[in-house]
Amino acid sequence: MRWLSKERWRPRLATVVVAILIVVMALPLVGLFFFRLYENQLIRQTEGELIAQGAVVAAVYADAVRAADIAPERLGAPISADPARDSNYPYQPIEPQLDLASDDVMPSRPAALPATADPAFAAIGARLDGILDETQKTTLAGFRLLDPHGVVIAGGDELGLSLGKVEEVGRALSGVYASELRLRIPDQPAPPLYSVSRGTKVRVFVALPVEVEGRVAGVVYLSRTPNNIVKHLYGERGKVTLAAIAILGGTLLIALVFIRTVSRPIYALIERTKRIAAGDREAIRPLDHHGTREMAELSAAFLDMAQKLQARSDSIQTFATHVSHELKSPLTAIQGAAELLRDSGGTMDEAERRRFSNNIVTDAGRLNLLVRRLLELARAENLAPSGESTTLTAALALLPVDARLEVRIEQGSDTGLGISGENLAIVLANLIDNSARHGAKQVTIGAESAGERAAVHIGDDGDGISVSNRAKVFEPFFTTRREAGGTGMGLGIVLALLKAHDGTIRLVDSERGIIFEISLPVA
Repeated sequence: MRWLSKERWRPRLATVVVAILIVVMALPLVGLFFFRLYENQLIRQTEGELIAQGAVVAAVYADAVRAADIAPERLGAPISADPARDSNYPYQPIEPQLDLASDDVMPSRPAALPATADPAFAAIGARLDGILDETQKTTLAGFRLLDPHGVVIAGGDELGLSLGKVEEVGRALSGVYASELRLRIPDQPAPPLYSVSRGTKVRVFVALPVEVEGRVAGVVYLSRTPNNIVKHLYGERGKVTLAAIAILGGTLLIALVFIRTVSRPIYALIERTKRIAAGDREAIRPLDHHGTREMAELSAAFLDMAQKLQARSDSIQTFATHVSHELKSPLTAIQGAAELLRDSGGTMDEAERRRFSNNIVTDAGRLNLLVRRLLELARAENLAPSGESTTLTAALALLPVDARLEVRIEQGSDTGLGISGENLAIVLANLIDNSARHGAKQVTIGAESAGERAAVHIGDDGDGISVSNRAKVFEPFFTTRREAGGTGMGLGIVLALLKAHDGTIRLVDSERGIIFEISLPVA
């Protein structure tokens, strides 16, 4: 077949499942390394620590400035009022602001410029320099204490130099807290494993203004490299291992559930399909395990289709056998009569010749009738519901008057039936003709509805059907009037028409004649 000549490559279900599970397991790592969620938290943590350390240094420095009784005009810029800060007075919390994912990483910090420090502030810085050095040994943060003009007065080896041109220092000198991420200049190359983390290449800088009498008395400038993500995870390796085991266990559990509820039933259904295609009737049975409701419904629908196809195949085979048998008899008779006429020469008299000719005409007529009835049966079996409706009165009006018997409607003449008038007329015509062929003189029809269904009864006063033949009346080609021209297909056509309209027909026990009961949807 065309669609099998060039088969496209498609992944197996197991391959897709494994790929999905690998992606699921990799999501935490993707979040850590590519979305920098954990690194960003480490940077926020570093900034928070620097703010806390800077607040302590700022409080000590402010107290020293007040003790030195420095004139207000020697202080820096006035600090503008902040309604949000004033509403919380005396509390002035500063929240970490840096975001590795959205903030630009600035170039490394510019070099300090030559400058001259105010002697009063330089003296205060000299007293605090030792404290800053001791603090740095524990916190590992870089401390710079700046006077109101941005000149370093304590911390590190930049004493007497100005950092006023540094962006975050400039904002702090104007009285605003500022923080920046800057490129880190490492003392030695970073290990290759750490190089995948952006956090190892940056350094956090915090500039905290010191307020005295509403003016900037200086700036506490701090910096520190945030903890490396890999190093931090290694420090938490016990918890990380447990988390990895939990993720792996959860993934395996998902795989087992998926295999049991989806993959295994699908492969079982595929194997069952191949067996059914090979003609194994034992394969037409429910699966041992469906897994999910949808798979159970799919399996049931598939098996129902397979049963219907098998039944239809059997029906076609039986029907073909009946057709060949029914056609064989008249064909054999025609062939025999034709051979006798051909081989008789002039020895056959006129009466015999006419008798054989009449036999040929009669059998040919029977063949023509059989073919016509087969076409009618085929149309009935392939008929689609039209959605039309009719009544017994309307359907009988479409039939010609049959002089052989009387047809009477006893009840329900106006009951709406879910079938077109033309098709109901065909059903009634076949049943009435069947009654006439069995010696009936009167046919009675009645209809009554019960809920969404209607029952139509067709009875006659004819010869009836023997007990031995009652189970055969709906079989194709079964007839007790074959010598009178019966084809045995009338009831088959009736059954096919009713089935196409969600209807049924059955033979009802009766003391006299025949009674058929038809069930149809109510219009």
